[in-house]
Amino acid sequence: MKELKDLGRRLLKYKGRIVIGLFFLLIVDGAQMVVPWIMKFVIDDLSNLPLSHPLFFYASIILGLGLIVLFFRFLWRVLIIGTSRMIERDLRKDFFHRLMSLGAYFYQETDTGDIMARATNDVLAVQQAAGFGVVIGADIIFMGFVSLGMMFHISLTLTLYSLIVAPFIGVCAYYFGRMIHIKFERSQEGFSLLSAKIREFITGVHIIKDYAQEKGAVKDFDHTNDDYFSRMMDMVKYWAGFRPTIFFFASVAFGLVLFFGGRDVMVGEITLGSFVAFFNYLDILIWPLVAIGMVINRVQRGTASLKRLNRILLREPKVKDSGSRKVKEGVIKLENVNFGYNGRLVLKGINAQFRPQKNSAIAGTTGSGKSTLINLLWRYYDTKGIYIDGHPIQEISLENLRKTVGLVPQSTILFSTTIRENISFGDPEVSFDKVVEAAKKAEIYNEIMGFEEGFETQLGERGANLSGGQKQRIAIARALILDPPVLILDDALSSVDSNTEKAIMENISDFLKGRTSIIISHRLSAIKDMDEILVMDDGEIVERGKHKDLIHNGKLYSRLYERQKLEELLE
Repeated sequence: MKELKDLGRRLLKYKGRIVIGLFFLLIVDGAQMVVPWIMKFVIDDLSNLPLSHPLFFYASIILGLGLIVLFFRFLWRVLIIGTSRMIERDLRKDFFHRLMSLGAYFYQETDTGDIMARATNDVLAVQQAAGFGVVIGADIIFMGFVSLGMMFHISLTLTLYSLIVAPFIGVCAYYFGRMIHIKFERSQEGFSLLSAKIREFITGVHIIKDYAQEKGAVKDFDHTNDDYFSRMMDMVKYWAGFRPTIFFFASVAFGLVLFFGGRDVMVGEITLGSFVAFFNYLDILIWPLVAIGMVINRVQRGTASLKRLNRILLREPKVKDSGSRKVKEGVIKLENVNFGYNGRLVLKGINAQFRPQKNSAIAGTTGSGKSTLINLLWRYYDTKGIYIDGHPIQEISLENLRKTVGLVPQSTILFSTTIRENISFGDPEVSFDKVVEAAKKAEIYNEIMGFEEGFETQLGERGANLSGGQKQRIAIARALILDPPVLILDDALSSVDSNTEKAIMENISDFLKGRTSIIISHRLSAIKDMDEILVMDDGEIVERGKHKDLIHNGKLYSRLYERQKLEELLE
């Protein structure tokens, strides 16, 4: 019921178009309802020669009605079906806007394939409910009542005979409609699983081929595909059984009318023309009876899909954008910061301060909480104890925070557009000169110019035609171009060689002056010149100081440094 109200609310937004479209639809239906009555007069006239009107007169009326149907059917389709497409557009826009407002929690819990299924199949199902659902609903009311009224006018007895099957049709419509709703929701869930599997295999196709697991992938996909097929067939069985059942009861009604109506014609109770007209009106009445099932099917599918969509559309982001302050100086302070996932504490009592004109670094073991700490600074997640310029981070506008805290994450995401547009992503209006300057600082300029189209080179999906190091350097250029007061490099140099890493650090050394900088790196040579290095282990800061002091104390940092030196010698 809640989803029906929501669908109605979306239809009311375009009530003007729908009202006019329904008016044109009623004109079409009215014209169609006149034809059997014309045929009644024609047949009765032919049965009682001479003709009261020439056949050309009757033919002209039917031709005129055909032209009316042609013209107004075009208009109602443009208005009503066009409106359903507008609702589809609005729904998809609302859905995407909501996706953009939801944070890391949502994307951790929801599979991409499931999101894609909702954005395609479910939105289409709602569109069909809003379009043909409305049309068929109007047809049921108008054509059903008018044809029934005309049948009562011709013969009360025959009408009562033909309505004997009506209760059976109602029971069938209720039962099949309910089952179709249940089965359709299951089939949509299966489609989500199938979409997720396809996305997973396409993005991981290189790994599949590297490990020669094509047969295993095909077997896994076939299992998911067969599951979706069985869910769909489960629904199709009910839908396939519904219409034949309705037509069977319709045939019973036709048989009763043919038997009793034919007898009435022979005894002279009704004319042959009235009998033919009654038969035609009964045929018209069957359409609304069958259409009840179609409306139930469309509306049930639409509401089931809208229910799935609303699980996301009505979902509120856990990280609220409630702040209005802006980052000015970029002084970051952490006071006893604790944070965990699923009941497991990942950060334990973190205390630190990052300020302008102080280059800070974070090092430590894998899984020690380094990246989690950065995610908190970008408010992917929320916790207490983080302050920027003396204010709780929650008081900072999310948009301002993301623009003023420049982050180059571990995993680099590039878009299927030009290199220039990828670098200027954060500020599309930036000048080309600044794009070039950022590329030079990131040590990617020469390689970009090595491409035939330079900065206008079109990248493949997720930057597939670039190496890992090239992707990282473009991501660094993307962050530099915003000129943020805070810059965070989260292991952003892991895919470049040590010489390129050294050149990049030299290039951005002047850039880092006067702003807060935090560099996370597993390669300790990249952070040896930092003003302060925080060493993390198991969610805690276990050491802090300068590189030269830390390598001599024999603790964790010293051990990591010695291990890396040994690895470099072995290489």
